[in-house]
Amino acid sequence: MKILVTGAAGFIGAHTARTLLDDSIDVVGIDNVNDYYDVSLKHARIDWIKTHSNSGHFTFMQMDIADRTAMEALFAEHQFDRVIHLAAQAGVRYSIENPHAYIDANIVGFMNILEGCRHHHVAHLVYASSSSVYGANEAMPFSVTDNVDHPVSLYAASKKANELMAHTYSHLYDLPTTGLRFFTVYGPWGRPDMAPFKFTKAISEDTPIDVYNFGNHRRDFTYIDDIVAGVIQSTMHVASPNSNWDGKAPDPSSSKGPWRVYNIGAQTPVHLMTFIETIEKALGKEAKKNMLPMQPGDVEATYADVESLVKDVGYRPSVSLEQGIEKFVAWYKHYYKQ
Repeated sequence: MKILVTGAAGFIGAHTARTLLDDSIDVVGIDNVNDYYDVSLKHARIDWIKTHSNSGHFTFMQMDIADRTAMEALFAEHQFDRVIHLAAQAGVRYSIENPHAYIDANIVGFMNILEGCRHHHVAHLVYASSSSVYGANEAMPFSVTDNVDHPVSLYAASKKANELMAHTYSHLYDLPTTGLRFFTVYGPWGRPDMAPFKFTKAISEDTPIDVYNFGNHRRDFTYIDDIVAGVIQSTMHVASPNSNWDGKAPDPSSSKGPWRVYNIGAQTPVHLMTFIETIEKALGKEAKKNMLPMQPGDVEATYADVESLVKDVGYRPSVSLEQGIEKFVAWYKHYYKQ
């Protein structure tokens, strides 16, 4: 089997590629290696994949998913069995500063992925959506049967658009697609723009951390190993039509076509101050806190209902917050030679 992993230099992409290789699956990884955050970390992730002892064959190419010609050539050359699409312009706050980047990567880029899968008969496309699609929703836990028509950032809107675009291709061309709504992923090789990394760095360097919403956020923090297990399980479980789908009472998570969306998270929301205390304990240092109000585009809480993913693909998150933070802090100290 040969699988395309887009965003292979990214956090989730690198872990996914390595795990697939361990399963004797050949992986082609692509990434444009942009400078949204530290490029050296992205290159280090690719080296981490390449130097890993594995059974599958790994090929990496620096490529932009928004480059239509390059993407057409890639699909024509490799004839992928499945595609795991994790490349995107990430970040809620950055989408307010630089909205065009989200249209280029998350809309135009996703269009190129869909076309590649359609024309080259890919058996299953699994793509990254986001818990951000729940936007202004307040009922907890977030369920895939909820309406998600009220995004509060362009990033969230672009991810909802991906789900709609995928549905169209599943309906028109019988292309099996599965969207996974990620909930605050953390772990070794994590993104520097995410709270776990930012907090660990600041506390290590005795500089204040910015605590938004005066610490009243709650997040469904999910360890990377649990996420990757769910991604790969979903990839091997090809989306199928819901034979009971009723257009008079439509289920938002399935369709008459081979289209599905799932939440993928720990199903355990954690208060932000508890999360900070867990990092403090792992580092053996107390944080200096700069308490700030809610930021534009933020939501106060996220909490995933993952029962449909458990039922359909056997997903079971197992890593506790304490275990996950210990592993992340150990990696951080090793990587930065502390």
